Amino acid sequence: MGATSADVATVRSFNRFYTGVIGVLGEGLVRTPYSLTEARVLFELAQRHDTEVLALRRALDLDAGYLSRMLARFETDGLVVRERSERDARRQVVRLTPRGRDAYAMLDERSAAEIRELLDRLPGASRGRLLAAMRSIHGILGEDPRPDGFVLRDPGPGDFGWVVQRNGALYADECGWDHTYEALVAGVVAAYVENRDPERERAWIAESGGVPVGCVFCVRRDDDVAQLRLLHVEPEARGSGVGAALVDACARFAAEAGYAEIMLWTTALQRPAHRLYARAGFALEDEEPPSRRFGDTIRGQTWRKKLVDAAR
Repeated sequence: MGATSADVATVRSFNRFYTGVIGVLGEGLVRTPYSLTEARVLFELAQRHDTEVLALRRALDLDAGYLSRMLARFETDGLVVRERSERDARRQVVRLTPRGRDAYAMLDERSAAEIRELLDRLPGASRGRLLAAMRSIHGILGEDPRPDGFVLRDPGPGDFGWVVQRNGALYADECGWDHTYEALVAGVVAAYVENRDPERERAWIAESGGVPVGCVFCVRRDDDVAQLRLLHVEPEARGSGVGAALVDACARFAAEAGYAEIMLWTTALQRPAHRLYARAGFALEDEEPPSRRFGDTIRGQTWRKKLVDAAR
């Protein structure tokens, strides 16, 4: 399903709001003579000794004539010098002068001070939510959405609700499943919270950059068998090792808790998860006939892993 007009309006409204908050719509950025685009050019030039003009234009996606006029103004003001490249005389390079680097330092200092002032006005919890949301936007829209690293931790306040919401949303989006699947997840989570045996049951949240990116539950099936449940990894974190770490944590805990075996139920649709389970030592034991569940026709599967040597 494509974006609706309401979706587009939401993004445009946020853009207008946030550019107003950080003050990029006025005559000068952070009370300086430079526009946002001029500040971006100065920032890029400050990252290296010299820069090819063509590379600069491509990096910032600027019109060639517009960039040329801007650099001419900077040159007149003594901020940059332009000259032919020593490697290729057909290309032009530009670099900041000492005066240009002073201008960049002023912009950088004032921008950091304004952002710090904005963050300092927020209570700790609100600041954390804001930074997490910004990391999410950056991760989803950035060139490399995968997280740089992650940790596994116990669930905290709000995490169980997040598990239900994200499972419902992801499986609706990726598999077309209806609200009955979200209801099943809610039941699993509620039973865990209300009846958990801390010695034999545990849940993990995978977190990257302060943002939850996955989860898994290890629950008692019977005295000898543990069950892995509700494994999910956010799309931007897939391929980064999060899923493997969650499955491994679940199997290791089950072994240490004294279970002889761990099993899980999944469907034939979840092929990427099948590869993850197989690498972790699970084997497909049984595949059910097609049945109608979650508003879809699915084939349930049971996978099992022996834990006799897992704790050694």
